Amino acid sequence: MERRATIKDVAEAAGVGVATVSRVLSGGSASPQTRERVLAVAAQLDYRPSALGRNLRQRRTGGMGLLVPDLTDTFYGQLAEGVLACARSAGEPVVLGSTGGDPEQESELIGMLLEQSVDRMIAVPSGDSDTWTPVIRAGMTVVFADRLPSHAAEEDVRTTALTDLMALDGLGAAAQARPLDVPAVVADDRAGIRTAVRYLRGLGHKRIAFLGGPGHDRRAAAFREAVGAPVDEELVVFGTGSRDSAYAAASGLFQSRPDLTAVVTGGNVLGEAAVLAARELDLRVPRDVSLVMYDDVPWAELCSPPLTVIAQPGRDMGYRAAELVLRAGGRRPRSVVLPTELIIRGSCGPRR
Repeated sequence: MERRATIKDVAEAAGVGVATVSRVLSGGSASPQTRERVLAVAAQLDYRPSALGRNLRQRRTGGMGLLVPDLTDTFYGQLAEGVLACARSAGEPVVLGSTGGDPEQESELIGMLLEQSVDRMIAVPSGDSDTWTPVIRAGMTVVFADRLPSHAAEEDVRTTALTDLMALDGLGAAAQARPLDVPAVVADDRAGIRTAVRYLRGLGHKRIAFLGGPGHDRRAAAFREAVGAPVDEELVVFGTGSRDSAYAAASGLFQSRPDLTAVVTGGNVLGEAAVLAARELDLRVPRDVSLVMYDDVPWAELCSPPLTVIAQPGRDMGYRAAELVLRAGGRRPRSVVLPTELIIRGSCGPRR
């Protein structure tokens, strides 16, 4: 295999020192004759500077970090595809990490990226605002995607989640209440959940449950707002994030509340769990229970019956987040709220 030309080869062929070649190629000072000779030799030898070496000398790796909770989750795969597509068009490498939805693992990955001098990051956060405040102060440019960090543990999750919804709707007082001044690219959870609840109500359903997981506080807040007071809190159930936990939460919900007639799940892993639990318990969909799943994934149409979903643009979300983090440096970019769509299929029916 032909050896790739090095900066030393260019220097020897041009009759100058390595430092002179480096200075010319980086746009530094040199006489017109020297500059012309170095550039001509570099072109003749097809010399391409090493991006890795250049960035190490500048004490940064270049590119951006991307942290997601679960690489096996179809939605996060779509989001990552969007980030990679945008980064590829800009010639930027991406360091990808999976946090497992664990704040401690997330902190370790953040520390690793800081040590590598990565200075831009897109994250689907698992930790709370206390995790991310030091990262912002360290000078890292951060854009959140899909969700925002949870607030401090002692705060009321329902109140702060609703505050975040209001902030993303552009309400000034709520926006001022957010502790982290970080842009985010998220789906319009409020409109998506509200549309789904109204659709189920229109079919005659009154006892509608919400099945959520980590990071679904805003969706749960939107659900509570949509069903209105008083909220039956026994019908708002959370799993811990794993598929086993999601299945246990769905199965427990169906068995503890046989009177419920419809379920809205906060994500596709929970939707999968609800389908499996209903099948194991001989609950017919939609005759016995209607299902609406947040996220449109390929297998949703393959279910029997096909699942009604709240579709969010995962790939577009990743692409827009990458655009924001690449654009950062001047004025702080504004958050982006992307539209959702209720896609009606066969998993919902009238209350019998």
